[in-house]
Amino acid sequence: MDRNLPLAQVDPEIHAAINAERRRQNEGLELIASENFVSRAVMEAAGSVMTNKYAEGYPGKRYYGGCDNVDVAERLAIERARALFGAEHANVQPHSGSSANMAVYFAMLRPGDKLMGLDLACGGHLTHGHRLSYSGRDFQVVSYGVNRETERLDYDEIAEIARRERPKLIVCGASAYSRVIDFPRFRAIADEVGAYLMADIAHIAGLVVTGLHPSPVPHAHFVTTTTHKTLRGPRAGLVLCKEEFAKEIDKSVFPGLQGGPLMHIIAAKAVAFREAATPAFASYQRQIVANAKRLSERLAGHGLRIVSGGTDNHVFLLDVGSIGLTGKVAEKALDHAGITANKNTIPFDPQPPMVASGVRIGTPAISSRGMAEAEMDEVAQLIHTVLRAPEDEATLSAVKAQVAALCSRFPLYPES
Repeated sequence: MDRNLPLAQVDPEIHAAINAERRRQNEGLELIASENFVSRAVMEAAGSVMTNKYAEGYPGKRYYGGCDNVDVAERLAIERARALFGAEHANVQPHSGSSANMAVYFAMLRPGDKLMGLDLACGGHLTHGHRLSYSGRDFQVVSYGVNRETERLDYDEIAEIARRERPKLIVCGASAYSRVIDFPRFRAIADEVGAYLMADIAHIAGLVVTGLHPSPVPHAHFVTTTTHKTLRGPRAGLVLCKEEFAKEIDKSVFPGLQGGPLMHIIAAKAVAFREAATPAFASYQRQIVANAKRLSERLAGHGLRIVSGGTDNHVFLLDVGSIGLTGKVAEKALDHAGITANKNTIPFDPQPPMVASGVRIGTPAISSRGMAEAEMDEVAQLIHTVLRAPEDEATLSAVKAQVAALCSRFPLYPES
């Protein structure tokens, strides 16, 4: 087969699936907090000829020849990441946030060492010690949660758990927590018990680099993040650390966990880091936060309970159990109406995770489209309409048409 044939001829089924996904993104409201829409420049780099290059090792120390150009890309990504976050060392090779976390754990812990992280049911992540993850399988895990009344982190309780359990590493950060995280307090707790501190800022990285959320970099021994979500880069990971741990982290990533890095994705990371250093990106992050606050307030005005009473960042949880629904039912109804969100457990949820009592709502993607506070009022009304009649096909079809009309005012990518 001619390798220069277009995708439509080589694989019409995949071509059709890609076009269908493009239409879905164009015509629907993307409210999944961990998703975003990359720029054309990031997409171009991710789809570039750098996907062809094998480059095991690090710039200047590769196991393959012909790496001069990819070395340029990786060095730029490293320099830009360090400058953007104010970090001493950056490893830009992790394929994902999960592998970035794994790199830190495997560098600093041994199987059976004690790891302390936020419970998944209270907003944590699988890699913070859940039993179904490598983090829960390979290490002895102790979890902390949130206060039952405030649904916020209780730092006094976290300190008590740390004193009792004496973990070797404490993880702070979350995948479904809407409040500011006190990194200095976490460092004080870690220091008191002789633990390393790792901050997983996968969700809030864009807010951190623009000063809208306090940075953990001055306080944590290690900082991990994805490069998508609020950072709006390619789907991948990043590890930042103090210079004293640089060798351990680099060896943990390669050859410890990964072989050849994804050089096309590293190039796309470099582009995203450059974009994230611009005034336009800072303005965009401010809009994310403004939109999340406005949307949560409007939904509360419609009688929906917001976990912890609101949000300080890009995400919040709707307690749909409070109106007699499950997250599973709500997610399905919203999806049928062209609104993509995900079911999510809420703190002390009586439902199992695959059913859940909550829905996680995030504003990074719709903010990337250019939507602002006025549109959040429309979105709140559309969500309320769906949740009020989740099984009424006529209602869902009517909302879907309204969603498409709203999205047509904020085009994302052209059809071609």
